[in-house]
Amino acid sequence: MAQKSQTGGTEQNESSLLYSKGDFKEGALQWVTDPPQGRVLLVLSMDNTCPTSSFDMGLCAQKLQALGVQVPEDPWRRLIQEGLLRPEVRRFLFYSSRAFQIAMAVVFYISLWTNLYSTLQLCSLGHSWGAGVLVTLVALALTVLVILVIDQHQRKLNVNTDVRLAAVNEIFIKHNIILGITDVLDGPHNILQLWFVHFNPEHCLQALSAHITHLQGTQAGLRHRLNKLCVIMDVAVQPELGMEEEAPCEESPLLSSGVTLNKDPVTCKELLHLIPEGPPEAMAQQLLVIFSGCYVRLLVTGRLPRARAGGHPGHSSVPCLCQFIQSTVLQPHHSWARPEGAGKHRNRAVPTHQRGETVGQRREL
Repeated sequence: MAQKSQTGGTEQNESSLLYSKGDFKEGALQWVTDPPQGRVLLVLSMDNTCPTSSFDMGLCAQKLQALGVQVPEDPWRRLIQEGLLRPEVRRFLFYSSRAFQIAMAVVFYISLWTNLYSTLQLCSLGHSWGAGVLVTLVALALTVLVILVIDQHQRKLNVNTDVRLAAVNEIFIKHNIILGITDVLDGPHNILQLWFVHFNPEHCLQALSAHITHLQGTQAGLRHRLNKLCVIMDVAVQPELGMEEEAPCEESPLLSSGVTLNKDPVTCKELLHLIPEGPPEAMAQQLLVIFSGCYVRLLVTGRLPRARAGGHPGHSSVPCLCQFIQSTVLQPHHSWARPEGAGKHRNRAVPTHQRGETVGQRREL
């Protein structure tokens, strides 16, 4: 298990919003009075190829205290463990990692080249050197196209990873910090990195609330677009009192086997909208929490779209979180959610206002 902290090394972009990081020696970490938006405060790393590895939560808590962030450790530590470190989630992170995608791209290229060349051989067209060059160019072009499609696909909200951080970000955003997860390739090892980025939501919350209020009065399709962000939960069905009846004596077994059968609980599927109907400020706060993980992931990997002119960040080329949400979610005819959100999800902590719940309560998905 490796752990790394990063700060300093500010890259000035002539604005208040920037992404900055830099290595520093142990003990040099300190909290500045007014850190810029987008500054990386802490990075936790772990080897995802080792099933026994994990993030060092104890060391993370010490670093946060050194930064002056007083957050109760048990809630966010439990949410990270349950949301990101489950075996099924780690398998998904591995299969969607860069290392696995590179391996699949190589396999796809070799398979495509072999099939195309064999087809030309059957048609008596593959005996010249020009046929080999043509097959190589076609296979290379299609492989690059597939890689670009996958890269574009990864710029969207990932329900299996980004939304799992929503409950954690709901805790940390109150302390001007948001989290995101990425992966890097270190030789044969797939390294997961959990980023802690400074973010003050005050201006974004005001701007996004005003934008939602404006859209509610001018566009009828806002609710339809927000309803696309949903997950399907498995909810245990509790039998009502008085509904269970004992079996008749004629149907009871004559000889008892002495073995008690463990019956699986009866479940039903329930659709949960992550952005429920409510006041513009509550909807804006929910959007900031849901998309903060995706925003950090794209920010630290340099894949955020360019910021439009105007807005509270000034003349920055990097959009703030509210601009990112406005351009990718609240625009009509824009697909922003990855298809994993339509699947079945279990044991996921997602903040919601539904059924009278307050922000911060957990729902098992």
